[in-house]
Amino acid sequence: EVQLVESGGGLVQPGGSLRLSCAASGFTFSSYAMSWVRQAPGKGLEWVSAINSGGGSTSYADSVKGRFTISRDNAKNTLYLQMNSLKPEDTAVYYCAKYLTTGWGSVYQGTQVTVSS
Repeated sequence: EVQLVESGGGLVQPGGSLRLSCAASGFTFSSYAMSWVRQAPGKGLEWVSAINSGGGSTSYADSVKGRFTISRDNAKNTLYLQMNSLKPEDTAVYYCAKYLTTGWGSVYQGTQVTVSS
């Protein structure tokens, strides 16, 4: 059974930083490209970032480029998202998911990120 458990969210002031983690199990994590996606209040899921299976190639949505950094530790089956210079518009539930050429795989619980003063 695939399990993706996100953590690290919280309340942060504008300009602050958070580091999200996603613990993966139930599949061969090191064989899959992975993505972070988010859902802001009242909106649909939005792709944020992706990383290839080995960690050597990354991509970002224009809205987060230069502020967020995706990384992974295949030995720990864990995906990360370092978020700096956070803005109120980054407020959302953040999910990790398998990367698919058509979008992304199933999402599960997510972690809430709220950027507010």
